[in-house]
Amino acid sequence: MIVSDTAEPLTVIQPPLVRIAREIDVLFEQLLVVPDDHSSRLIEAMRYAAVGGGKRLRPLLVCASSALFGVPRDMSLRAGLAVECVHVHSLIHDDLPCMDDDDLRRGKATVHRAFDEATAVLAGDSLLAMAFEILAHPTTHPSGEVRAQLICDLSRAAGAYGMAGGQMLDLAPASDAGADMDAVARLQRLKTGAIINWAVEAGATLGLASNDERTSLRGYAQNLGLAFQIADDILDAIGDEALVGKRVGKDVEQGKENFVTLLGVDRARRQAEMLAEQAIEHLRPFERESELLAAIARFAVDRDH
Repeated sequence: MIVSDTAEPLTVIQPPLVRIAREIDVLFEQLLVVPDDHSSRLIEAMRYAAVGGGKRLRPLLVCASSALFGVPRDMSLRAGLAVECVHVHSLIHDDLPCMDDDDLRRGKATVHRAFDEATAVLAGDSLLAMAFEILAHPTTHPSGEVRAQLICDLSRAAGAYGMAGGQMLDLAPASDAGADMDAVARLQRLKTGAIINWAVEAGATLGLASNDERTSLRGYAQNLGLAFQIADDILDAIGDEALVGKRVGKDVEQGKENFVTLLGVDRARRQAEMLAEQAIEHLRPFERESELLAAIARFAVDRDH
């Protein structure tokens, strides 16, 4: 086994999580300095959403996959910062009254509640734009071809054929969305999985990985993305709102189908665990070097927030 069955995932993952959270916050602080001009409120809203919150799982995935190929830490951190910008953008917009209409995110008021709806929209837009500015800069990678590939892949993962397309499916009336596992899995592969896939594959892109190495990481990412979403659905059904940091029970309230409503909590948990183990199997070609990625897969289904 890449990680022993007795190893606690949190024991392996906690130090890297603490480190990546600190590093990403420092980078956000450096980029989002509040100016003394008309844009100050916008920057304040971006900082409010981006600094000091979340698990930073996507940047951690970028750094963990990059480490397999010896990518310098500063380069993988920039790619991780870019995907976190996209992720925070999506949270701001998902919380808007025209989307999920949430008042709580990461244990505090959502951006449109703390500021206003217009500012929240612009903050999300600005973070999305900043992601591509970060990737386009030469310090992300010396090769323009590599930077262009990262940008192309992330734009697709975030757009109509990825995250935004999944959100569109999620907004469909329950009667239109379909109540079968294939429909739910497709929605989540787009809404959640596409960005997770990018985070994992970014390390391969930065490290000029072979096609076989990319295929292994792609298989890992696809299984991880579904396992992560099933765990989210379980938390939405039975999680502690104080720990989760956002309103729970939303899908049931809105009549939406998810993995838990279709399978029940116990079967959904077993499915998530099976997917996590399948994800880990894809890491075998990397042996001990993939210990952190394996721990992330187990943590994704064991977490309480």
